[in-house]
Amino acid sequence: MAPTPVVKVDLRRELVGYRARHGRFDLVTLPPRRYLAVDGAGDPNTSTAYADAVSTVYPVAYSLKAVGRARYGRDHVVMPLEAQWWADDPSVFTTRRDKASWRWTVLLLVPDWLTDDDVTAARAAVAARGRGPALEALRVVTLDEGLVVQTLHVGPYDDEGPVLAQLHDEVLPERGLRPTGHHHEVYLGDSRRAAPKRLRTILRQPVERVDASVGPVVS
Repeated sequence: MAPTPVVKVDLRRELVGYRARHGRFDLVTLPPRRYLAVDGAGDPNTSTAYADAVSTVYPVAYSLKAVGRARYGRDHVVMPLEAQWWADDPSVFTTRRDKASWRWTVLLLVPDWLTDDDVTAARAAVAARGRGPALEALRVVTLDEGLVVQTLHVGPYDDEGPVLAQLHDEVLPERGLRPTGHHHEVYLGDSRRAAPKRLRTILRQPVERVDASVGPVVS
């Protein structure tokens, strides 16, 4: 019997929410999605915990890719790194940029055909190779963000502040929306390889309507 052909899958092209436009704030409805997740706090540029989180979700994600190929005949492109960010005082993101006060959850999407048992197998494979410094903290979460406003930021991460201020201080009030969840970023570029001015980051904010008369398009 001939082996089952392997299907290559690039979910970045298929899933809603992984495209955004620079200079525009678009309203998008997202379905619930599952992620590998590691929680932490502190400046991502200096925090060992943040580096350990990133160094854990990637090996598990690539191990899951191997599991998916072997068990289900689906060879998916590992999705971009994502993170949720929050703090007691929102100004630490927009004006003060006090990174030491940030709390975060590092995220990496789990394709919907992979099960929690598959994640357990992938975790065990990573542990057997002596990798994944934050494996004990790794969990699988389901985010149900629903309605979100998102835009594409092009440039250094430290230049996001004015865009986020515009989003929260101008766009949401003008459109009859208010935030309902943590700020969410999707890192389409690799900061280890790309020049800071070329980095591409989706900035996303879950919202709800406070003015039903406002139309659905945010521009």
